[in-house]
Amino acid sequence: MTDAASGGTTEPTDTTEPTDTTEPTDTTATTDTTEPTAAPAATEPTAAPRSLPVTDVSLVVLVGTSGAGKSTFARRHFLPTQVVSSDFCRGLVSDDENDQSASAEAFDLLHYIVGKRLAAGRLTVVDATNVQPEARRQLVRIAREHDVLPIAIVLDVPPGVCAERNRSRPDRQLPPHVIPRQNRELRRSLRGLEREGFRKVHILRGEAEVASAGIELEKRYNDLRHLSGPFDIVGDIHGCRSELETLLTRLGYALTRDAEGRPVDAAHPGGRTAVFVGDLVDRGPDTPGVLRLVMGMVAAGHAVCVPGNHENKLGRALDGKKVTVSHGLQESLDQLAGESEEFRTEVRAFMRDLVSHYLLDGGALVVCHAGLPEKYHGRNSGRVRSHALYGETTGETDEYGLPVRYPWAEEYRGRALVVYGHTPVPTASFVNNTICLDTGCVFGGSLTALRYPERELVSVEAEREWYAPVRPLISDAPGAREGRPLDLADVAGRRTVETGLHGRVAVREENAAAALEVMSRFALDPRLLAYLPPTMAPSATSRRDGYLEHPEEAFLSYRADGVRHLVCEEKHMGSRAVLLVGRDEAALEERFGVAGPGAIWTRTGRAFLDDDGLTAAVLGRVRAAAERAGLFEELGTGWLLLDAELMPWSLKAVGLLRRQYAAVGAAAGAVLPEVLSALDRAASRGLDLAELTARQRQRSADARAFTEAYRRYCWPTEGLSGIRLAPFQLLAAERVNLAVRPHDEHLAWIDRLVAADDGAEPVLHRTGRILVDTEDEASTAAATAWWEELTGAGGEGMVVKPLASLVRTSRGEGRPGGLVQPGVKVRGREYLRIIYGPDYTEHLDRLRQRTLGHKRSLALREYALGLEALDRLAADEPLWRVHEAVFAVLALESEPVDPRL
Repeated sequence: MTDAASGGTTEPTDTTEPTDTTEPTDTTATTDTTEPTAAPAATEPTAAPRSLPVTDVSLVVLVGTSGAGKSTFARRHFLPTQVVSSDFCRGLVSDDENDQSASAEAFDLLHYIVGKRLAAGRLTVVDATNVQPEARRQLVRIAREHDVLPIAIVLDVPPGVCAERNRSRPDRQLPPHVIPRQNRELRRSLRGLEREGFRKVHILRGEAEVASAGIELEKRYNDLRHLSGPFDIVGDIHGCRSELETLLTRLGYALTRDAEGRPVDAAHPGGRTAVFVGDLVDRGPDTPGVLRLVMGMVAAGHAVCVPGNHENKLGRALDGKKVTVSHGLQESLDQLAGESEEFRTEVRAFMRDLVSHYLLDGGALVVCHAGLPEKYHGRNSGRVRSHALYGETTGETDEYGLPVRYPWAEEYRGRALVVYGHTPVPTASFVNNTICLDTGCVFGGSLTALRYPERELVSVEAEREWYAPVRPLISDAPGAREGRPLDLADVAGRRTVETGLHGRVAVREENAAAALEVMSRFALDPRLLAYLPPTMAPSATSRRDGYLEHPEEAFLSYRADGVRHLVCEEKHMGSRAVLLVGRDEAALEERFGVAGPGAIWTRTGRAFLDDDGLTAAVLGRVRAAAERAGLFEELGTGWLLLDAELMPWSLKAVGLLRRQYAAVGAAAGAVLPEVLSALDRAASRGLDLAELTARQRQRSADARAFTEAYRRYCWPTEGLSGIRLAPFQLLAAERVNLAVRPHDEHLAWIDRLVAADDGAEPVLHRTGRILVDTEDEASTAAATAWWEELTGAGGEGMVVKPLASLVRTSRGEGRPGGLVQPGVKVRGREYLRIIYGPDYTEHLDRLRQRTLGHKRSLALREYALGLEALDRLAADEPLWRVHEAVFAVLALESEPVDPRL
């Protein structure tokens, strides 16, 4: 393999590593594997305490004859859940731990459990005799499959002691030949455990050593999760020492120089740590200078470094091993030849101790040279090291004769950000949750660093082309993270989405299938679909005469939750709409990967308007108003995401109005007058029909009120004329979730936006509001009167929200409570006539039995998912992560719940 821009290919011996190669320091832990040919005497002196180092994620194989004390040792030193016993597995499959006829099935089960634990990254201990090479071979194979270290702990206890222990167990009476045979197999095994693949071998001789031994858990060499940064991660340097100095200076590091003026260290006054992704050497003008500076920073604790394939090859060459001298290696060897032997010795030691990759910041960040799929994070094996150094190819070559890299980043779905280099790209860009920082400095490109956790890129241009690339600097990787298709596995089946506010939210398989149908057939391009609004629960059912909903219940409910300050916002006569507005097309393309004016979508992710020209016109008015209001400048963003109501209702729901509402009104208008006329004629003949006539007159009045109610939400539009947009919240801007800001802050922004709409006919409309103090009767009375005025004039009603936006209930003792409803709707009597039918007021007693629990639960879950999507968007997470939460909102919408609520 070779770097994408380099010439030629290396010899197979330069890139292929043994399958069980681990980090250099792993192999030094095995010490006492040479054993005497005879077993130790039965009488032993007291042994000094001995600590056995065990890697925290590894497979520990206990080896010893029956009765050696393996189960006792395991119980004493490991958690019960960490130990997988062959006896226990035999009991699971046969109800008898001593049933040797069930051993085959028992070990199948044991191997399955071991594999599952290792896949989950759990320390696992196998409690079985394991004295036969075949038994150990299978366990070593499982460890290698899961890229963990196999560790052997041998309990070499005299056969007589083992036999006596077995005789004292009434549940286990072994034939006399068993223990001698096991002891012979053990003796034959002791010298070859390392050759079998065990990376550490601990042998405890006799009862005293077994009794005095302890276990010392060791962190993996690649585990630096305790380092949380902030970090400055630097891409491939390739001997460009001057550019490295410039970049470090630009990042704020202060360089330290030796007596000859050479940089030997760099420290950041803010305590930041530099991280180098490897390929420090070869091709460039000053490999020794780069090494001197990086080695000094690492030694001083100001940096960490992982190896690149060029360090791996140079290190072998300096150790006198046979390598093919190509791809700039000769330049490094020539430059190092001018250095002292002491410096070259330090370089060899530095390269020998480099660890293939590091887990940082609690596991949220992985740094390696050539990229690393999630299954290899934190693992130790030759396969992991090889992938970290060289990456993976498809087996094909391009027109330049260079290997084609396998696009692993396109499929990456890991939670950790993977930062790597190795394959030169013109510019660094995020692909899913990965980024390549090799921007080809030595080839005349630039040297790039990623500031973490800020996710900011800092680059310096190369001073010149130091080494001519075989292939021009074009990217093997996708051009942008949003340019990759989503994977069906991201959303299909039963899923659980982790939210920061509401814990784990489950999505049923059938709900996911329904959402997939809507999303795949009707929704916008998912790259734009960064948010879906949650459903909103109504206020508690009112007991007031003639009312189903009333503000009083909303105020009392929030007061009971400890929320004092509320804002009541006018509910407009339209449909919920989300707007993504770009300052220009370039801003949207840079962040969302889609050029265009933006988008307007419904609660189910569909385009709100069928006319692209009208959509662009509405977005243009919003964009111009935001520019004049200074919102783009104030928020430091190239785009805005807004929550709004788009009116009239008939603009989106004209089909619904014709089929459902207008049909009811027309039928009543055609039938009821004839009914009343007939009743009047019958009454004139002396029939007593007063009660029936009164009931039908009330039905006729209800039908007229129903028709008048829905007609208030319909009016003609032509182009922008007649369209009204009432924004009420700024959801997000570049790298910030605004939805958690207090509502008065949002409304102030919105008022500026509306005031800046200077068209001949206004499109943007103000959202009326009134503030409420739940502990002030005059305040609640004023808000109630405002609601009555709104609804009396035909308005839909209002939405009552905590002024602080995001609120939790208190559980006492400083513990966070559950989420408080982000808003409840209080709808007017005439609007509810549209929802529940013309004569709903005659059935209030029955309607008051409605159940709100499921709707409220749904509202909270969707609210948490919506904020989670905005948090991920603000954190610059990949599309699939944002879309996971957005899709879950749509899936929950298919849960069965009364649609009238």
